[in-house]
Order: sequence, then structure tokens, then C-alpha cells
Amino acid sequence: MNFTKSILTLAVSSTLFSVSFSSLSAVTNEEKTENSAVEIITVTSDFHQQNLLKTPASLSVLTDIEIKQRNAQHLEELIAVSPNVNFASGSQRARYYQIRGIGERSQFKEPINPSVGMIIDGVDFTGIGSIASLFDVQQAEIFRGPQGTRFGANALAGMINITTNAPTDEFEGAVKLDAGNYNSYGLGLALSGPATDAVNYRLAVNQYKSDGFIDNTYLDVKDTNNRDELSLRGKISIEASNDLTIDLSAFYFDFDNGYDAFSLDNNRNTLSDQPGVDQQETSALAATFTYQGFEKFTLVTLISAADSDLTYGYDEDWAYVGISDPDVIENPEFAYWEYSSTDYYFRDKSAQTIEVRALSNQGNELFNGTTTWVAGLYFKQDDEDLQRQYTYLDSDFTSTFDTQSIAVYGQLDSQLSDQWILTTGIRIEQRSADYVNSNNFVDSIDDTMLGGKLVLSYQQNDDSFWYGSINRGYKTGGANTDGSLPDDLRVFDPEYLINYELGYKVSLLDNTAFIRTAVFYMDREDVQVKSSKTIVRADGSSEFISYLGNAATGSNMGIEIEANWQVNDLVELYGSLGLLDTEFNDFINAEGLYLGGREQAHAPNYQFNLGINIMPSEHWLVNLSADGKDKYYFSDSHNEQSESVALLNASVAYLADNYQVKLWARNLTDEDYTNRGFYFGNDPRDGYAGKQYTQLAEPLVFGVTLDYQF
Repeated sequence: MNFTKSILTLAVSSTLFSVSFSSLSAVTNEEKTENSAVEIITVTSDFHQQNLLKTPASLSVLTDIEIKQRNAQHLEELIAVSPNVNFASGSQRARYYQIRGIGERSQFKEPINPSVGMIIDGVDFTGIGSIASLFDVQQAEIFRGPQGTRFGANALAGMINITTNAPTDEFEGAVKLDAGNYNSYGLGLALSGPATDAVNYRLAVNQYKSDGFIDNTYLDVKDTNNRDELSLRGKISIEASNDLTIDLSAFYFDFDNGYDAFSLDNNRNTLSDQPGVDQQETSALAATFTYQGFEKFTLVTLISAADSDLTYGYDEDWAYVGISDPDVIENPEFAYWEYSSTDYYFRDKSAQTIEVRALSNQGNELFNGTTTWVAGLYFKQDDEDLQRQYTYLDSDFTSTFDTQSIAVYGQLDSQLSDQWILTTGIRIEQRSADYVNSNNFVDSIDDTMLGGKLVLSYQQNDDSFWYGSINRGYKTGGANTDGSLPDDLRVFDPEYLINYELGYKVSLLDNTAFIRTAVFYMDREDVQVKSSKTIVRADGSSEFISYLGNAATGSNMGIEIEANWQVNDLVELYGSLGLLDTEFNDFINAEGLYLGGREQAHAPNYQFNLGINIMPSEHWLVNLSADGKDKYYFSDSHNEQSESVALLNASVAYLADNYQVKLWARNLTDEDYTNRGFYFGNDPRDGYAGKQYTQLAEPLVFGVTLDYQF
């Protein structure tokens, strides 16, 4: 389905709609009060903190309000609120996200540079974001489109930045208790306050457990796809002097989850005799030093270090030994056709970053006081050791992948007039990498990449804000590692993307409503796409090999709209809509299929979220919401697609002065829908005939939650 005409039509109509409401807002502006019914949201992860309605970019800020409304334990349970953002499973928790149709969907042997980055409290967790727990989180900021100046190679398609609650100067605490179906329960505790006059602290711990929603009928157990997730965070804020503040953070995550998600019958009943795991143990530290003792600029130094041990493994045959025995199998022609194997990946990943940033002080702007400036230097060391244990390997596959990145960047914000601001930014990044594996494959990568932005914004009045921008993003090239791949599939080049965007944001009806809109067109060059080859073994079974390659070009275009209206004290309405049209140009995948003009994978044509909050009294709050998305291709290597889906969610909460009790449910109608899919043969009962296999997403889940503050 092609939404090009729909996108252009909606672009015009949404602009007219916004302008008409802008006029209405101007009429009521004289009667505006100081109190706003709609919460003022601040964007924290750009160079300067600023009001979301005056930020010249398309982004969603998901606050603790949205987290509590959906009772979201993990980012994957919240992401549907943001337009044109999707995620791929194939794992226990979402590890990879797609923004505007761009983003990886998995990682096996090959080293990759993800298109969507993830940062938690200043620590880079790009590519290992399955530990994105949301307990005691202040907000998650989702930047759509390339963020080449601010974040560099890890933000070709966008960036997800999660900020947890900061230490407080008065003692406070919070307790969260959860209980739900599938034997799910959780306990969270947060404590915050002053340690001394100059030092504040915050500690947060959360344990969540669930059997998961898969039944292993062969083993007769219900917890082979279980969740056992521990998160520990500590923060210290130190006012070392009048000029120096120090913010320290420490993390420990231990996600000991099972992985048994694919069924030969495409349902939630598996037959695995060797269920897999999806585990991550991470320790991390971060420090931010802010020094304001210089006359001309403020110096910010950011340091982080993280070490993660990851284990990802699965029962490759998804079955048990004996499934094709003559007394079991219906078709005796396929008797004894079975195979049995497991595939495990053990990764030790460490990353260290240092960033030094200077920001101009007030009164020290350039060009007669019209232009604020930012200049910075960034360094990252990222090392990854892999051990693969696979039944069909004579010995374990091992590899090391060591990368170093150095970047310099700068940004100027020029006040052209009272209403016009011109922002220019540039980032030059040099990335070198050394790769060695046990197949005697050695490769060195050295890429110098250039990104930046040009943004013109216009503050029409106190309530209306326009911007137009051109952003250039990039991601590094690399090498494929599988020994059976031909030489012409070994190496792939860097990818570049130019994003053209027009946005409009308006506050309406005496600040009781807002609309945020963006229209974009993305021009992709040397598109890196996941493809695959299927190798048939002598026994009739098959090996699935994935690899990365460059398509010639591609384009992504669409619209994003987010809106909120506090109708009165009783009713609040909110919603979002994303429309997306993507295609490849002149791309032939590994199977020899020409995909020119075809939509890109994991890029649904539409996504939406609609919700209503009803507060019949000061003690009761009812939330109803619906979110959905169109069908999309699972992969660029075959033609299998998901089905379109619409889900209903609800909660009823009783609110008291220092606690709330909430009954909640997601996917009220228990819809079966998928978030990962493949096409190959894996069932000996039908002679390994090729067909679609999918991982089913979350069914109806419900529970009760107690939040207590003291």
C-alpha cells in the first residue's frame, strides 16, 4: 500500500488545521492565565534544556504519566505511544528499535553499528537496550530523524534517551507493588534525599518476575520464556563549590530471562526440549562535571563506562528428539527427518566514553551577542568479544571486535530577529575498528564521516512555533563474518541519510491543548539492509545465515502528529498518528529478488494511539486507550508480512494523598499479533517445507499495582 498521496494530502490538511487553531489560540491569548492545564515538558538531552513545544525537532517525550497509565515495566510496552516507532523481537525483550522505518532487527555473529541509539542517564547502551526498565524513570525522549551533530554514528534514524529521577534535597521515597496474570509480580523501592548540605542521593531497586506467556507442552512447563529482571540504580549529586557540580550514577542490571518463543505450529505452545535463554548482566558508571568558573563558557565533562555479559541462545530445531519417529509422525514419508541443535552466543561487551563540551555563557555570545555556541570533543572505546557454541560447528566460533571513535562537533544558534533563529551544527567523526575471528578472517575498518544540521525556526507568537530543517546522519561500514559467504558479500560501506523536515507546534485554548506536527522526507544512500541465505544441509535441514549489505538508494517519507486536549476537569483526550511511505531503489537481495520500489522492512504505513482520561472525582481516574499499526514486511530477504493490528488498553485507579491503587489491562481483546517473522523450513513433520514462522507478541495481560509515596 502506498501512502504518498495520503501523506501529501494530510500534510496540507494538518497545516491548515494547525493554522486555524493558531488563530483560535490568538483570540484567547489575552485571557491566558499563568497556570496551564497541560503539563510543560522539558527536553533534557539536547545541548540546552528547552520546552518541548519550542524544540525544532520531531520527538516524543514519554513521562512518568504515560508509564503509569500503561503500567509499563519495559520500554517495549510504552513505545506504541510514539508515532513511526517500531521494535523487533526475536528476543525476550526488545533490543532493537526502528524509527521512520530504519533500524536493525537482530544481531548474530556479525558486528553492527545500530541505526537507533539508546542512552540511559548518560551511558551508551546502544544495541543492548533490552535492560530498558522503566521503574523510577523521569522520562524517555525519542528523537525521530538523524541526530548527527549531537549523537553521531549511533543515531542515523534517531535516538532514545532515558532519564531516571534525580536526587532530591528533601527526603522522599516510593514503593511499587505489582501482581498480574502469568504468575507475574514486581517490587520496587526508591529512596532519595540529602546526605549532607552539599550532597543529595537517590537509590532505586526493582525486581520483576513472570512465567511469561509461552507453554512448553513437551516439557509440560509454563516458564521456559520467563522473565527474572533485577535493576539497581544509584545517583549522587554533589555541589562541590559555587562553580562546580558533580553528578555520579551507578547501575547494575541482571536480566536472567528464558527464551522459548517460536513454535512449529505458530502459536504459544512450544515443543523445545532444550529451551534457550536471553540474559544480560551489566555494570555501569557515569559522571558529569559541570564547571561554571570561566567567564566566557561553561565546561561540561561527561565520563561513562559500562561492562555487559550477554548470553543469547535457543533450540534451533524448536522441537524434541523423536518428533519424527514413525509412531509419532502422521506422514511416514518424513520419518526420521529430524535434526537437533542449539545455537548460543556469549558476548562480553565493554564501552568507555569521554566527552568535553563548552557552552557559551550569557553575555559572551558571538556576532554582537546574537549567537550562542557549543563546541565539543568526543571519544569512545567499544570492545566486544564473542563466543558462539553451535551444534554444527567443529569447534566454538570466537571473535574480537575493537572500535575507537573520535569526534569533534560544534553548533551555533543565531538570533536573527525576535522571532527567527538559525541553528547550524556539524560533527566530524573518525571511527576505526579491528576485527579478528577464529576462521582466520581479519579486517580493519576506517571511516571518516560527516554529519550536521541546518535549522530555521520561527516563533510566530507565544503559542505558535514553526521550523524547517535539513539534517545529515551517518553510520559506519563493516564486514560480514560467516565463512560460507562469498567474497562479494563480505564488506559493506557506510550509509548516509539526509532528512528534510517541516514542523509546526502550537499551544491552544488557553494552554489546555497542543498539537505537534512534522512532515519529513529522508533520502538514503548506500542503504545497509539485513539479508540472508539459506544453506541446505545433507540431511535436508537448513542453516539460516544473515548478513548486511548495501542497497543502492532508498527513501522514507511521512507525517507525525501528536495532540492533547484537557477538555475540562473531567476529561482529557490525547493521541498520535504516524504515516510512513518507504521504498528501495535498485536493490537485489541475496536470493536474487529485485526489490526496487518495495517497502522497507518493519516500516508500517501507519501507526496510531488514541486515549482518554476520565476523572469523575478527585479520587478516581479511568484511562482507555487504543493503539495500532499497519501490516509490514518482516525482512528484506523474503515477502512475509505481519497483519495489521489494533489493541485496546484500560486502567482504573483510586488516588489518595500518598498512594494509588490501579487495576490495569493491556490488549483487552486478547488479539494475536506478531512482532518478528521468518520464512524457511524447520518442521520435519511436513518435510521441512518452507513457510512463515512468527513470534507472537503480548496477549491479554492484566494486574493490580500499588504505588506508595512517603
